[in-house]
Amino acid sequence: MTITVNGLEELKKLSGTDLGTSDWIEITQSRINTFADATDDHQWIHVDPDRATEGPFGTPIAHGYLTLSLFIPLFTGLLDVQGVTTKVNYGLNKVRFPSPVKVGSRIRLVGRLAEVEEVPGGVQVAVDGTIEIEGAQKPAAVLQSLSRFYA
Repeated sequence: MTITVNGLEELKKLSGTDLGTSDWIEITQSRINTFADATDDHQWIHVDPDRATEGPFGTPIAHGYLTLSLFIPLFTGLLDVQGVTTKVNYGLNKVRFPSPVKVGSRIRLVGRLAEVEEVPGGVQVAVDGTIEIEGAQKPAAVLQSLSRFYA
């Protein structure tokens, strides 16, 4: 369920709040191939299903950065910030990829709004996120993302 806030003052009040869990996103071979084309990263472990069956995971796996890039659509399913003019990614404080995402898997985000701090013209939010793999013991990614929202 998406939490909707209107403006920076409402956003500030959410500091320290658990945002819940996003919907699932399926990681298809088509999505992996499209990401490989966009980034020029065509390593066989991602894009060659036949060869990948012989690899360490028995199937193709998503690029770690593909998993990371899906943070934004997963996050926007948790928090909708309205009443601002601009929303930008500011960076990451930490990222780890504890487990590979196999083709055909589904992932989702569990998020927590760790901190909201004022910056000139807006606020910066730090989100602690865990990208889970359906049925897996270890997550696909653990991260802290920074975003800025401007009035």
